[in-house]
Amino acid sequence: MPTPTARPVSPLETESVRERVNAALAVFMTEQSELLDTVSPQLGPVADALREFLLDGGKRLRPAFCYWGWRGAGGPAEGAGIARAAAALELLQASALVHDDLMDRSDTRRGLPSIHRRFEGLHRANGWRGDREQYGASAAVLLGDLLLIWCDELFLRSGLPAERVLAAKPAFDLMRTEVMVGQYLDVLEPVAGDSADAGALERAQTVLHYKSAKYTIERPLQVGALLAGAGPELVSAYSEFGLPLGEAFQLRDDLLGVFGDPGVTGKPAGDDLREGKRTLLVAHAMRGLSPADARHLDERLGAPDLTAEEVPVLRRLVERSGAAELVEHRIDELMAQSLAALDAAPLAGGPARAVLLALAEAATVRKY
Repeated sequence: MPTPTARPVSPLETESVRERVNAALAVFMTEQSELLDTVSPQLGPVADALREFLLDGGKRLRPAFCYWGWRGAGGPAEGAGIARAAAALELLQASALVHDDLMDRSDTRRGLPSIHRRFEGLHRANGWRGDREQYGASAAVLLGDLLLIWCDELFLRSGLPAERVLAAKPAFDLMRTEVMVGQYLDVLEPVAGDSADAGALERAQTVLHYKSAKYTIERPLQVGALLAGAGPELVSAYSEFGLPLGEAFQLRDDLLGVFGDPGVTGKPAGDDLREGKRTLLVAHAMRGLSPADARHLDERLGAPDLTAEEVPVLRRLVERSGAAELVEHRIDELMAQSLAALDAAPLAGGPARAVLLALAEAATVRKY
């Protein structure tokens, strides 16, 4: 009988990072749920929703880059402190997703109702008074804010030496500022931007840079490095590796948002077209289409009355424009730049370089 082929270990599972982050989140949520219960039993649905949102799924990509930024700077593999500090980034990500789903009017997240839809359903099931959509939106704003508060709390009481936490805190704070202003610029573009003007590509690049690229990889790496006591040379090297990789990650996400399989993305097919996201992919598409087709894409992208039948039509316009090929080529360029920087980075000994390489591939080589 042939020996079964061993399943390759995911870079997210190396040194049990995902398991340790999940455990840290579970303990933290137990503590916070008990706190909420002392305030009022009416907060039970809040605790349940946040616990399920945090613990039922999620790749833990940002905590993984934080952890391996720590390991690459010579931080030890053992100890709960780094797992708790890295888990704080997942609370930040959860906060951003709760608010993002509300702003994008998304019905689902990872195949389950988004937080605002969940609380709309709670309103409906209980027969409460008033506007259930407004109640759901209000709940999502407050729960997202609560997660943002908790990410700071978990980071500060991770158990790592106070001087290391304080050294990393400016990068942690900068990451949060960058993602919020990047998100604002993303919200601004559909209402104030002109997709046909010369600045559309540059504006899309700025959103990509701050909303995703820095937030997803560069800053988590730097936070981990600073927690381990790294000097400026490694912190800079992580920027040279992480920023182009973060851009490639988001460009892949943009492709998945238009062409992705819902079984892979956890979101409805063509969801970015429904939400009207003015990504770099869309900016390139506008330039590759005839004036009439570009105008049609511009007018129907994210339109409130966009029908299910129109989504494949818009997808075909993007495909015909040649934008997908341009973006794929750019992903290849960014990956080459990132991996060259990783090869030159002054990492400590151990598995960090190999795992960061595997994480880079996992972040950008995702199937449609």
